[in-house]
Amino acid sequence: MSYTMAVLLATIAVSMAVPSNDDMMAREKAAWQAFKDKNADGFKKVVDHDMLGVYAEGIADMAKEMSDMAKWEMKSFTISDYKSHSDEKDVVVATYTVTLEGTYDGKDASGTYNAGSVWKMENGKWLAIFHTNILQAK
Repeated sequence: MSYTMAVLLATIAVSMAVPSNDDMMAREKAAWQAFKDKNADGFKKVVDHDMLGVYAEGIADMAKEMSDMAKWEMKSFTISDYKSHSDEKDVVVATYTVTLEGTYDGKDASGTYNAGSVWKMENGKWLAIFHTNILQAK
């Protein structure tokens, strides 16, 4: 095998590799930050237009997420215990806790939530395709 072919194959293998846990957490934080900032365009850059979410208040699609974004007044969020896993080169499952301070539709929604996301490589970009979070029991 020629040197050029070996370099090409190595480059392809690296580009197809699953991102590190830190890289995935950075993507997760970008989605949360865009949501907190009510930056719909920024949110849609990291979350797929066909995304689905499962929450205590119901099932969500992108239209519902955008509606909910307007109802949130999030002061802060902190992600911890982030773990990502993949058995496939184009899908990553992540679990973590997120501590929020803020209100939803005028009611206090502060607390620590157990959360999970599924990310998929689409057209060369990692996009969130599923998300869930539920308030931890006290």
